[in-house]
Amino acid sequence: MIDVLVLYYSRHGSTAALARQVARGIESVAGVQARVRSVPPVSTDIEATAPAVPESGAPYATSKDLRECAGLVLGSPTRFGNMAAPLKYFLDGTSDLWLSGALIGKPAAVFTSTGSQHGGNESTLLTMMLPLLHHGMVLVGLPYSEPALSGTDSGGTPYGASHIAGTAGKPRPLTRDESTLAQALGKRVAELARKLSTP
Repeated sequence: MIDVLVLYYSRHGSTAALARQVARGIESVAGVQARVRSVPPVSTDIEATAPAVPESGAPYATSKDLRECAGLVLGSPTRFGNMAAPLKYFLDGTSDLWLSGALIGKPAAVFTSTGSQHGGNESTLLTMMLPLLHHGMVLVGLPYSEPALSGTDSGGTPYGASHIAGTAGKPRPLTRDESTLAQALGKRVAELARKLSTP
């Protein structure tokens, strides 16, 4: 059994909902399991610390989770067209993995949740790809052979899975297309991880 790491930050739950669908796609592949992890929030208050274990949701990721994974699917809400600071902060601390080449050749993909149709979902996906490229990972997208990609009127891009969450006062659940595409992305990474892990 090999693990594909689903690593995300979620503030209001929309990115976490996408992460669960990605994990379902991963676990639809025989011999592969999803290891779901999150990252703690960051604060401008330098005295603030997060508890070592989150009150709810996925456990916090460690460097070991990245080292042990056979593939990675990275998720973040959009912050002005970029990944959220907590995820960037976590990735900035992975220099030891870069120096050792621990992630070279492993498949990786990205997903995001935005407040509106033009909220920066594609640019956020691209920003998450950059550190993965520096780590030498093999990027996986969503091809147009996925029918939901051509039919969606909500989230979903060839760069990765996405969700249009709406505003905080009027949150929207995942659409069928968004869920389908998130599962398809997880499945694609899992299939590639299994092939690359087979001696």
